[in-house]
Amino acid sequence: MNTTENKSNDPLHGVKLADIVEYLVEEYGWNELGTIIDIRCFNFDPSVKSSLKFLRKTPWARDKVEKLYLKTIKKRG
Repeated sequence: MNTTENKSNDPLHGVKLADIVEYLVEEYGWNELGTIIDIRCFNFDPSVKSSLKFLRKTPWARDKVEKLYLKTIKKRG
């Protein structure tokens, strides 16, 4: 089997969570992002660092962020 056959079909493969959060903040801003995904780390004293800490240990929230990212880049693409 050659290596190109082993490549992941996951559109998030190789994309860092930090890059996703930064992209979404740039695209929407903290206020709108906190409205779209109502989680405390987006609504109260938001920062990339605190968001990453929360998202890394909260799978349901991370899933919502990743889905919004995919939807957003698809719309842009």
